[in-house]
Amino acid sequence: MQAQTSAATPQAGKILGMSTFAFTISFAVWTIFSIIGIRIQQDLGLSDTQFGLLVGTPILTGSLVRIVLGVWADQYGGRPVFALTMLAAAAATALLAFAETYTMMLVAALGVGLAGGTFAVGVAYVSKWYPRERQGTALGIFGAGNVGAAVTKLLAPLIMVAFGWTMVALIWAAVLAVTAVIFWLVTSDDPQTIARRASGTRPRSAFLELEPLKRLQVWRFALYYFFVFGAFVSLALWLPHYLVGVYGLDIKTAGLLAAFYSVPASIFRAYGGHLSDRKGARTIMYWTFGVSAIATFMLSYPATDYVIHGIRGPISFTTSMGLVPFVILIFVLGFFMSLGKAAVYKHIPVYYPDHVGAVGGLVGLIGGLGGFVLPLIFGVMLDLTGIWTSCFMLLFAIVSVAFIWMHLSIRQMERQHLSTELDALPDLPEMREIHGPAQTAAMSRVIEDWRPEDPGFWQSTGRRIARRNLWISIPCLLLAFSVWMVWSMVIAKLPAIGFTYTTDQLFWLAALPGLSGATLRIFYSFMVPIFGGRLWTTLTTASLLIPAFGIGYAVQNPDTPYVIFLVLALLCGLGGGNFASSMANISFFFPKAEKGNALALNAGLGNLGVSVMQFLVPLVITMSVFGAMGGSGRATSAGDLLWVQNAGFIWVPFLIVATIAAWFGMNDIASARASFKEQAVIFSRGHNWIMCWLYTGTFGSFIGYAAAFPLLAKTQFPEVDSLQFVFLGPLVGALSRAGTGWISDRFGGGRVTFWTFLLMIAGVLGVLYFLGIKDQPGAFWGFFAMFMVLFLATGIGNASTFQMIPVIMRTVVDRTSPGMAPPERLRQAERESAAIIGFTSALAAYGAFFIPKAYGSSIAATGGPEAALIGFLVFYVTCVAVTWFFYTRKNASVPC
Repeated sequence: MQAQTSAATPQAGKILGMSTFAFTISFAVWTIFSIIGIRIQQDLGLSDTQFGLLVGTPILTGSLVRIVLGVWADQYGGRPVFALTMLAAAAATALLAFAETYTMMLVAALGVGLAGGTFAVGVAYVSKWYPRERQGTALGIFGAGNVGAAVTKLLAPLIMVAFGWTMVALIWAAVLAVTAVIFWLVTSDDPQTIARRASGTRPRSAFLELEPLKRLQVWRFALYYFFVFGAFVSLALWLPHYLVGVYGLDIKTAGLLAAFYSVPASIFRAYGGHLSDRKGARTIMYWTFGVSAIATFMLSYPATDYVIHGIRGPISFTTSMGLVPFVILIFVLGFFMSLGKAAVYKHIPVYYPDHVGAVGGLVGLIGGLGGFVLPLIFGVMLDLTGIWTSCFMLLFAIVSVAFIWMHLSIRQMERQHLSTELDALPDLPEMREIHGPAQTAAMSRVIEDWRPEDPGFWQSTGRRIARRNLWISIPCLLLAFSVWMVWSMVIAKLPAIGFTYTTDQLFWLAALPGLSGATLRIFYSFMVPIFGGRLWTTLTTASLLIPAFGIGYAVQNPDTPYVIFLVLALLCGLGGGNFASSMANISFFFPKAEKGNALALNAGLGNLGVSVMQFLVPLVITMSVFGAMGGSGRATSAGDLLWVQNAGFIWVPFLIVATIAAWFGMNDIASARASFKEQAVIFSRGHNWIMCWLYTGTFGSFIGYAAAFPLLAKTQFPEVDSLQFVFLGPLVGALSRAGTGWISDRFGGGRVTFWTFLLMIAGVLGVLYFLGIKDQPGAFWGFFAMFMVLFLATGIGNASTFQMIPVIMRTVVDRTSPGMAPPERLRQAERESAAIIGFTSALAAYGAFFIPKAYGSSIAATGGPEAALIGFLVFYVTCVAVTWFFYTRKNASVPC
């Protein structure tokens, strides 16, 4: 390949130049809404959230198609895919000029987004013309086509003011179509495609092209690109709006200054590629993230008035960022983002030379999604908080996470490379004498020999160790659930102590812990085999101190900004993430015959934390538990005193004790250690996704109902003091899970799951009936009883679905790996079962977000929660059908 490339150097230069020009025009079209969207917002009277959606829709399409277009570029060559994509985007852009409603514009915007997909095609196409030592520079030059965003910001306002926004769409469409034709005529197919056609070799299948996407490294690159590119696109789209709103500029001046950000964030990408070739991509990424963290922190600080109470009276001063320092700072931010964009793509052809299109497509997809998601979140955050700089607060959080993950990954790679030398060093030289093999083995909490299926080992050693780890894990998990769901009680009391939030805002606070907790579970699912159950349980339990303290301080002041409560609600999700790692950890300790009951006890008694919290919090907030240390109580409208801060503070001493117990009392199992790559095989297991669906029906319902039940009961039956009873629902669900695991071990998890979903259907029908007669006497108690049935059913189903997973995976591994030795097959099945248990719990936990949000949306749209409940009913019907078809019917694929 390199010989062909070297022989075609002049042609390679022409290919690079034409590809860069074509991508520049495509990018200009892709970001067209950053200018014309402002006029459309004025014409249609759109909210900031609607504006963010309109601006981000093309970015969504351009992101999602990147992986497909990248694969096609690898399979069929970049030249035809590039040209056809530009023509399709040109047609959609022309149709945009004829759209008259907001909905029609959103549909047209989906087609406009195809222009953004050309990036993945161009990366695959250009990289094939250059040797490895020059690919960073070449891709950096190509990526400088991002300057198309500046072209739009400079020229589109002039045309829009003179002729209207529809003329901008028509001109941009015509230029893109002409560029597509010129590109096809001037360029030629890459050497690899020509050679493959000459030999008659068929392109690799899409499955083989996507093989590298199983590696965690690819997803880490994607997170980097989510910031350096996704944040760049989002700011390119958002800055004109920001400058008009914050500094009162007209649209032409705002577009010009926004271009001042876009130009360096684009053209210096070529320089970033050159630096990556010379200095190394890792060094460039350190500089990018370091400077970006500082810049976004400075930009995120809102205009603030300070009053210092001095001895001679108040001293007042104000901090705010003027227009000139703002422009300088975004120039610096754009410059380093441009270097980072090039550095990320320097990695791809080096690590994955035969999969540049697929890997580059995925990385570009995630980065492009940043360009879609971030403007939308910017609009939502602005609507919710009223703070313009909230967008930079979010970017600071993202770059900080990316920076930390990159550094830890690099340190881990260095340690693996130098593992022998590092392990030989004691922590402290003066303690060298106690670091011998005998002393190290005695102090280690890692169990090297673990054979739970061996009856003799289990009776003599295994059961005692397993039970100790289980009984330490249960209170840790109980506390995690308590902190995760504490908002369900706190938000019900916020209006009484002076917080004036709307019903929709309260439902958002109830839903956000579910959203963050479910998302964290996806990552937590794989952490125990990587870090060990003892260390991970200790760290995750200790992390719950952050939201516990935060809640205690925030609720004491009614002037606390709503955004602070949003952040604390998200931090409560740390508790939700713990479930995935806790269940995965305990699954390694018990034999098959006792696994169902052990997991049921861990999960059921852990779930009990919701009920404990809902029982304990109403009591502790009525008294000064911590005296002066806990702060004073606040008077309610009824004249009572409430110490709502105790809802957070009450967990602090228990969390400290549980953290210490986990560190000194739990163990790691050496055979359970596995990399993410080894665990990632579950994504190719069809039964993993089936069980995700079923467990969402059981646990997703349990946690969603638990989160929303207090607020739902209070809004639908305001005349009843329901908060004193709602803890019974999670209590019934948790105890039924803990006490019914043996039923699934005896009769089969599939059969129990099937009948559980039928019971849940009956429960939802009962709830709908009593809501229909809620004005009649006794309706609340019928409503309450039906929810008790639902909680009971979810608990039974939680236990039965988790009993099914190890049974299914042992059967699947035996079928797919018959050549593997039986002990190794068993270990593989155990690893996959643990990973699936964690992963299914992650997806199912989104019920804690969607169920409260569904209630809120249903009430806002129809005046009642019935529409949401009907949706849940339909979902349970699908769960019955899936369980019967795959697991309980005669000749089912995996009977269980």
